[in-house]
Amino acid sequence: QGKFTLLRDTRTDGNFLVHHFLSFYLRAGCKVCFVALLQSFSHYNIVAQKLGVSLAAAKERGQLIFLEGLKSCLDLVFGEEEQPGQPSPLQFLSGSTSDLRALFDFVRVSLTPADGDSWKGPVLLVDDLSVLLSLGAAPVAVLDFMHYCRMSVCCQLKGNVVVLVHSNEDSEDEENELVVNSLCHHSDLILWAEGLATGFCKDVHGQIKIIKRLSLRQAAAQDLVQIYQYKIQDRNVTFFARGLSAAVL
Repeated sequence: QGKFTLLRDTRTDGNFLVHHFLSFYLRAGCKVCFVALLQSFSHYNIVAQKLGVSLAAAKERGQLIFLEGLKSCLDLVFGEEEQPGQPSPLQFLSGSTSDLRALFDFVRVSLTPADGDSWKGPVLLVDDLSVLLSLGAAPVAVLDFMHYCRMSVCCQLKGNVVVLVHSNEDSEDEENELVVNSLCHHSDLILWAEGLATGFCKDVHGQIKIIKRLSLRQAAAQDLVQIYQYKIQDRNVTFFARGLSAAVL
């Protein structure tokens, strides 16, 4: 509880980690606020069904609060409100404000425990934060949003925050790299999925670097780093030490 996990991908697609955490927290009985900026609800629901979880059922019982970013963007562009009288969480797109306060208010209200709630703990899941920059949000606004979410969800509500960001060390997108590097400094755990430097391999889809930020809690401690390779299958992911894949053995 109270942890901030950063999912980072470089030269590969790290969305399999998002699907894992989504199904994991729902099965664990946690209340989840899912800010989905990359795909539609039906996409996540189809993948979740393969993992044995129904997102539609979770929404109906109030366990899952789902923000479909693609639909919200279209509603704002064409001047339609999702619910009359209620501001859109992505209000900054309309140009009336430059900050992400409406999005934070949506997260805070969604995860604040109501009377009679029996969920084990609140979880904020964002897929993916880089999209906010592409939509025109300033890096400072994105970092402020994440700071307030961490303070509210992790510190006050004793919940967890899991965020995916795309990164490319050779990229000229300085704003995105600024956000990624800043979040790395504040995260308790970093799961960094990387594509193979040698290119495509049917038996190894990439490698994942697991960085436990011990230095965040203890000033003189060294971060614990573990590196594995992985292969994504239809319903699960297989992890193994480097050099021990079927392609080698």
